[in-house]
Amino acid sequence: MLDALDRIEFITPLVMTRAPYDAIAEHFHALRTTLQPKEEDYLALLLDPLPAGSTILDLGCGTGRPIAEHIVARGHHVVGVDGSVALLALARAQLPEQRWFHALIEEVEFAETFAAVVCWDSLFHLPRAEHAPIIRKIHRWLVPGGRLMISSGGNVAGEEGFTDTMFGHSFYYDSLPPQQMTAVLEETGFTILRSEMCSLPDGDHDKGKWATVAEKRR
Repeated sequence: MLDALDRIEFITPLVMTRAPYDAIAEHFHALRTTLQPKEEDYLALLLDPLPAGSTILDLGCGTGRPIAEHIVARGHHVVGVDGSVALLALARAQLPEQRWFHALIEEVEFAETFAAVVCWDSLFHLPRAEHAPIIRKIHRWLVPGGRLMISSGGNVAGEEGFTDTMFGHSFYYDSLPPQQMTAVLEETGFTILRSEMCSLPDGDHDKGKWATVAEKRR
């Protein structure tokens, strides 16, 4: 359990990570620099109701760019969690006043609550059986009325995930189908504010992305 008052940088280092981002950290950092237009819309829906200085949890925060940077620029605080030490080192170098934790999102626990949670481009690196338990943890960590911005795969075929390559390294992907993702969120206690395909499949490796912004029911 993490103490809300501890401003530690990392938990005890993990033996392994789910995805080999450590090996491609610099390439990924250079690739992911700006928000996409729809991401700006989703972040506005997430952040606009919040008072200045709110604390937002970013699960799978990566290098902190561009999402955590945007959140901090809006006057909020970020608590970032990632399984890659190399990505977290880049995040801390850019945003040293924020809190960064080295942990797997399916294992991390917090003793604090958050005004909002971002779980963007990270959940789909886990087997779909782990998605609902993570969503239940997020719900528990949010204050009443707190909001969640989450992405998952769009074109989900079969019952198992698949692997693909990025910068020459293999990554695992899996997701609940969009309709099931929506059902899990609603059953957990969220009201869906916006859900849509934010990027379409290309008919090849890109399976598209399903985006949701939801609010914890009061």
